[in-house]
Amino acid sequence: MTVRMPAPKPSSPPPSPGLAARRIAADIIGGVLRQRRPLDELLDRSDLGALPERDRALVRTIVATVLRRLGTLQHLLTVRLERGMPSSAPTVEDILLIGAAQILFLDVPDHASVDLSVRLAQADHHASHYSGLINAVLRKLARDGKSELAGLDTTLLDTPDWLLQRWISHYGQTTTRAIAAANAQEPALDLTVKGDPKTWAETLNGRVLDTGTVRSIASGPISQLAGYDEGTWWVQDAAAALPARLICSALGDMHGKSVADLCAAPGGKTAQLAQAGAHVTAVDRSQPRLVRLRQNLTRLQLDAEIVKADAAEWQGGPFDAVLVDAPCSSTGTIRRHPDIPWLKSATDLKKLAGLQTRLLDRAVSLLKPGGTLVYCTCSLEPEEGEAQIAALLGRNPGLSLNPIRPDEVAGHAELLTPQGELRTLPCHWVYEAEPRMGGLDGFYAGRITRSDRA
Repeated sequence: MTVRMPAPKPSSPPPSPGLAARRIAADIIGGVLRQRRPLDELLDRSDLGALPERDRALVRTIVATVLRRLGTLQHLLTVRLERGMPSSAPTVEDILLIGAAQILFLDVPDHASVDLSVRLAQADHHASHYSGLINAVLRKLARDGKSELAGLDTTLLDTPDWLLQRWISHYGQTTTRAIAAANAQEPALDLTVKGDPKTWAETLNGRVLDTGTVRSIASGPISQLAGYDEGTWWVQDAAAALPARLICSALGDMHGKSVADLCAAPGGKTAQLAQAGAHVTAVDRSQPRLVRLRQNLTRLQLDAEIVKADAAEWQGGPFDAVLVDAPCSSTGTIRRHPDIPWLKSATDLKKLAGLQTRLLDRAVSLLKPGGTLVYCTCSLEPEEGEAQIAALLGRNPGLSLNPIRPDEVAGHAELLTPQGELRTLPCHWVYEAEPRMGGLDGFYAGRITRSDRA
């Protein structure tokens, strides 16, 4: 008897190369813009980790480009949509944004950008009805988008109005444009090294900045770079490395000195102070962030006392110095965190200001007579910097501003206010030969001394 075997079922076609990466990129964009979730949180997802490194890098590049150029991309797409974005399928905008970013700003063939965007839509239950629209819009953009782009004022389009108006008011039109231009540029990798910056700059194909930071345009995972496993350096923006150095400059020999680092995680400043020889007490309220801090210190073979507590209420000390890296709007870090302009608003400043004030008052109570307080934020907003220190001095006659000298910032007087406070801007340190090797985060730091009679 002849046994008839059932005919094999037709197999599904293999997925298009790069489709999974673009699907994840679209999901992340939607998470930032509609769910208002931080980009770092969204990048920590298992399906992204399962991709090959090349595709993981592509996801990060697409997402960062969309967020840095969001205003421009939305403008160019909107003028090509007679009825606007479909409200019934919000993922259509995500798909259009990543397709447009590839066409206009990334080294991806136009046909691949269009085809993969259409495939994304076809695989989405809500967006499939609009796959023809996506195809038509992106084809038009591939045809004439770059010529139209050349005539746009992208520095203004890519900065939300709430930030743009604030910066113009505080810094002027010219500086605001320079800040916006710097924020649109992907930054290099900044490292604080334990010793011999020149050697590590040569090893990592970088250069040593005047302040001692090693700056490199490195490729691949950070954990695979030379020196990582040995704990010879840690990632820290050049501006973020300055506040801890201001404490070391004020106290001199740090060995035997006690320093409290409030809101310490992930631990870059704690590591600086410990490396200098201080006994550091690192305080933070977030257990996951403290886990990361402990892991960083272990890799770096550095010690600190770690305390889980609300720094605004914690009682300890007294200390020779206290460093307060206060939670803030983070508007100085948009180069590295392009989601910030689209997640934050002016109302956030009022909420954060109260916390910053409480942290400063608590920090003063932890100081020894004659002790040093350094308060810093990675914000460009004066309410979170200069105004906080002015108010602190106003309500504490036993405190005085200890002006920062140009020699404490490698002679870069442009980083200091007339009063002697640190005020770095993303547009500082322009490097014409390679734009990514210039700039630094926007940071504020004020240094305070408590009276010996306090």
